[in-house]
Formats: sequence, C-alpha cells, structure tokens
Amino acid sequence: METIIGKKAPNFSSKAVINGNEIVENFSLEQFIDKKHVIFFFYPMDFTFVCPSEIIAFQEKIEEFKKRDVEVIACSTDSEFSHLAWLNTEHNDGGIKGVKYPIVSDFNKTISENFGVLAGEYNYDENGDLIFDGAPVAYRGLFLIDKQGIVRHSVINDLSLGRNVEEALRMVDALKHVEEYGEVCPANWKEGDDAIKPTHEGIVNYFSKH
Repeated sequence: METIIGKKAPNFSSKAVINGNEIVENFSLEQFIDKKHVIFFFYPMDFTFVCPSEIIAFQEKIEEFKKRDVEVIACSTDSEFSHLAWLNTEHNDGGIKGVKYPIVSDFNKTISENFGVLAGEYNYDENGDLIFDGAPVAYRGLFLIDKQGIVRHSVINDLSLGRNVEEALRMVDALKHVEEYGEVCPANWKEGDDAIKPTHEGIVNYFSKH
C-alpha cells in the first residue's frame, strides 16, 4: 500500500454532523488550509464497542487540542443520520452524546479508500458479479495534517485495537516543535524535553546529555 505521508491529504466534500446536532452538506478539509492543523481519524462503525471509548476520549481532551490550534475530525462509513442518532444516545446506552467535534459520513467509502484505511475492496467473483472482499468499514486510521494540508504522521490499527489520545497530542506537540524551532524530536520525546539540532554538533550535544 502506498503511503500518503509527506503528500497532500486527499480532499473530499461530504456530509457531516457538527456540534453534535447539525448536519452539513459539504464538509471538507480544505476549509482548514492555512488555518489549523488537523487530526483526522477513522473508526469502523457507529453503535459498536471500542469506537465510543475512542470518540469520547478525544472529546474529553478536546480543549487540549484547541489550545494547540488543532481541529479534531472523525469519520466512518456510516450515514450522517446514523451519526446523528448515535450523538443523541446517552453513554450508558452505548452512545456518544456530548461529542461536539465534526463526524464525517463516508457512506460511499471513497474517503476511507483514498486514505488507505478501507478494510477490504471491491472485486468480482467467479460468476463476474461485483462483491466486496473484507469488511466494508474503515480501520482505525489517524492522520496528522499540517496547515498546508500535508500528512505528517499516521497510525493505522486493526478493528479491535483502540488508539491512545495522549499519543496523538504528543505527536501534535512534536510537529509544532519541529515547525517552530527546526529541531528534530528523538524517541519518546514530549513537550519540554530536549530535541536535536539536525547537525553533527547537535547530535553530539544531545547524546552527551543523555
């Protein structure tokens, strides 16, 4: 599979639910170009098990993302009506009520396919009939997109493996540090740690301290 790291994020125009209660017709990543960094993440399906834990976890940290001028956007292959129903369902009934960031509908599966996270593909059987091999949902893909619309980080988990929201925040901090200071971030770097100037002297200085 070809990576999209370092490339322009595939754009789209799709229906989405914003503010937890409003369906919009033409939601697009283009509206954030030159304005915000974006965390764009996919999840498999509404009204499931791991998915609400992730979506609510991002909402619980939404102010941390806002402080960093980052827009959080979710996406699955469900319809906008399914998203809206889920957003109006209480947590103790398996819902995600209270989530306010946008949730995009990828009902025709083209967004998931373009980002390389669709858990299957269309094919033909021995009779020449069009079929879908695999699961017609998205893997748990997450993409960090800079203000120029370039994908700078991604992680893709299998359907049963939830992601770490703190790690997403750490990667945002790392990217913003690189952009601001021109330094590179070593393993396990977090905000406040030493980074490395990308020169021989910078590497020597870093390892002399560690």
